[in-house]
Amino acid sequence: MHQPPTTTTTEAPSAFEPASAASDQPQTLVEMFERSLRLHNRPDLLNYKQNEAWHAISSHEFMTRVRCVARGLYALGLGRGDRVAVLSGNCPAWTIADAGAMLAGAINVPIYTTQTPEQVCYILNDSGARLLFIQNQAAFLRIREAIRDCSCLRHVVFFEDQGARELGALTLAELEARRNESSDTQSQNSVDDLSGVAQPDDLATIIYTSGTTGEPKGVMLSHANLISNVIESANHLDFSEQDTVLSVLPLSHIFERAAMYMYIYHGMKIYYAESLERIGDNLREVQPTIMIGVPRLFEKIYARIKERAAAGGKAKAAMLGWAVEVGRAWAEHTLSHKKVPLSLMIQHGIASRLVFSKWREGTGRRIRFFISGGAALPEHIALIFAGAGLPVLQGYGLTETSPVIAACSLEENRVGTVGRPIKDVEVRIAADGEIEVRGPNVMRGYYNKPGETSQVFTEDGWFRTGDIGALDKDGYLRITDRKKELLKTSGGKYIAPQPIEQLIKQSRFVSQVVLIGDGRRFPAALIVPDWEQLRSYAEIKSIDAHTPHEFCEHPRIIDLFQRQIDSLTHSLAQYERIKRFALLEHELTTESGELTPTLKVKRRVVDEKYRAVIDKLYEEQ
Repeated sequence: MHQPPTTTTTEAPSAFEPASAASDQPQTLVEMFERSLRLHNRPDLLNYKQNEAWHAISSHEFMTRVRCVARGLYALGLGRGDRVAVLSGNCPAWTIADAGAMLAGAINVPIYTTQTPEQVCYILNDSGARLLFIQNQAAFLRIREAIRDCSCLRHVVFFEDQGARELGALTLAELEARRNESSDTQSQNSVDDLSGVAQPDDLATIIYTSGTTGEPKGVMLSHANLISNVIESANHLDFSEQDTVLSVLPLSHIFERAAMYMYIYHGMKIYYAESLERIGDNLREVQPTIMIGVPRLFEKIYARIKERAAAGGKAKAAMLGWAVEVGRAWAEHTLSHKKVPLSLMIQHGIASRLVFSKWREGTGRRIRFFISGGAALPEHIALIFAGAGLPVLQGYGLTETSPVIAACSLEENRVGTVGRPIKDVEVRIAADGEIEVRGPNVMRGYYNKPGETSQVFTEDGWFRTGDIGALDKDGYLRITDRKKELLKTSGGKYIAPQPIEQLIKQSRFVSQVVLIGDGRRFPAALIVPDWEQLRSYAEIKSIDAHTPHEFCEHPRIIDLFQRQIDSLTHSLAQYERIKRFALLEHELTTESGELTPTLKVKRRVVDEKYRAVIDKLYEEQ
């Protein structure tokens, strides 16, 4: 296994050292959980909604249940180094099972709920998972046939009680109740002192990448990898015990999971969102100060705001348009630390009272900042939200880097960049523009794949991210594209698709866009329209179209999109301009395999699925 360079760490301090001591830093996630209980023993650490009411789990109850899970695993014969998988939506049981596995010294293998039964089977087999935590009966029945051949799997534990016994599974409550059943002397001794089982260099998790370019790879992250990133990222972002957070993204992804550790580390009040559909309601109920999301989430929030304004008539739509332009101009001045002209200040005050105050009310009125990651945040979205008093801080990282490499902060939210590298993480730009990283957060390697591991490290030990970017004179990192996603036309011109896609997505009529053209004469685009905006436009313009197919074929709609593309991409070089496009009737989704669980486009899948459409775009005319 290729081992990247490590950094020197000081000896772990006494567990009873004061919190203010600079050396009071946990060396493992287990130590972090215990430290949180000691320093932030709050009555409402984890909060979840059940039967239309919010319920709280205290710090003490959380750690008590974590210890019971760890001892239950020992009672089943699982311990240090064993792999334990989790397949569930976000809930307190996910976090409790995760922490319990780590307390036992086991390695957590998270699985997305959107992955196919065949993908679940692959991950279980490749990781050698011996136990599977799963949300409920329905989730188990969906994968039961596919996992019959998982020879290593010995136990299944349901988070919810219904149907477990009939299907030969345990419930989480039953696992916790088995905490004292182990008869093995060595295991029993470990049970008596669980806090010392996990060591800094032990693996904490194996996370399978979403596979945009091929077979998923298991990223091996140690306790030392994760804890270094948790501490420095949370400090960089200025989290505190006074913050309340709404957990929205799947915990199976490193972004939200590492964030959960940051929340616990700082003793923050954590709420689990009911679902993506209920985020708006949950924001108003919970009134969080911080929420983490992906760019698509913020784009959808803004799209809904535009829809409501359009439905309210021309006056409301015009008011929104004016407020947004004022907000953007104000944000451009303030984020660049430039003096705001008096007239703009007055206009912004009016826009804030008449328009943006409603946005802030819709998010619970207490948001300090949002955090965006997982993909590039469109600059116009960042400026609009900042102008509304709802700043979005963009960060950057990968599963392989635990995950945070760089992030903006409230004091320095430089739109268009992902901020400066966090403490102890080094970044350099290779000759071909690829971003390379070194630090204590960089993975141990890919599980069972030494060849692939060696390929992503340079000879002098830097991790190759696969992203193209640049560092400005102030040390801010800008991401321009994925190295493997650069398109090369048949004329030899290289084109970065993401910046062009972001330009086109500024159109209110565009929901999704995928640039194509690798090996072709010119770039083209596949576009999924925003159907609500399109229907409103058709009604105003008396266009006789009703179904997605009719919209996609109507000459006046085609002309609308051509004009939108031309106006938004006029500044591009001639070889970068979109010569042709096709409108798609169906949204790209994870269920159809076109998007990863973190909503990144699988370009290879899209190319294959829409081959006939693409070929037609390049027919000689």
